[in-house]
Amino acid sequence: MSADSIVVDGVTKNFTLRYHRSIKDITVAKIKGQAVSNTFKALDDISFTIKQGESVGLMGLNGSGKSTLLKLISGVMRPDQGVVKTRGQIAGLIATGAGFHPQLSGRENIFLNAAIYGLSEDETAAIYDDVVRFAELGDHLNSPVGNYSSGQYSRLGFSVAVHIDSDIFLADEVLAVGDKPFKKKCMEKMEEIRDSGRTVVYVSHAAGSVKRMCDRVICLEKGRLVFDGDVDEGIEYLHYGEDDAKGSAKLKQLEAADSALGAEV
Repeated sequence: MSADSIVVDGVTKNFTLRYHRSIKDITVAKIKGQAVSNTFKALDDISFTIKQGESVGLMGLNGSGKSTLLKLISGVMRPDQGVVKTRGQIAGLIATGAGFHPQLSGRENIFLNAAIYGLSEDETAAIYDDVVRFAELGDHLNSPVGNYSSGQYSRLGFSVAVHIDSDIFLADEVLAVGDKPFKKKCMEKMEEIRDSGRTVVYVSHAAGSVKRMCDRVICLEKGRLVFDGDVDEGIEYLHYGEDDAKGSAKLKQLEAADSALGAEV
């Protein structure tokens, strides 16, 4: 029986929205009896277990808590309540440009980003050529990444992440930026990672790519886990019934995102 790779137990994460920036505005608002902030639950009592080698799609509309959950699994954030446990090395792209220094060149940032993952300089040198070849950034590698487009950020970040020898791979809409050939190459690389036996958590709106990549789907809605199971059933659950006006709107959003991400690759 496969060991547990990721365990999320009773996890809640709160965020506070502040309506005013300055002390003056806060003071005036309080005098008038107006609210100065609002705390909400980005994740509300989430629990699930992912076995080693599973490939799980994490789906839901914008604001459902997908990216927050991924950051908790990666260790970038900590839950306010509950526990997140992971087994082994974690790699992946959870935010475009995460771990890059804007004033350093692409080449320098490869070594910086790899060091964040725990690689030594010699270990990074061993994968360096593969990272550069995959990213296809050409002379831009010599430029500061602060001048990169979001697509170039995505290329470099994804290229480093997929060449890290990890046990768990996390991907947050890595195919959302870039041209179709690069999206196709990303998807093929992710399938290679999945087939190697690593645990994959793939956040996406694209039903087509989730069907291709995953053998299980977890759906979030307004911070709560509302579905955990079969991929086709999970995607259908998000449609909420095509006859319902609300469901039709959700379906159209999913289909539009699917088309934009080039799911046909």
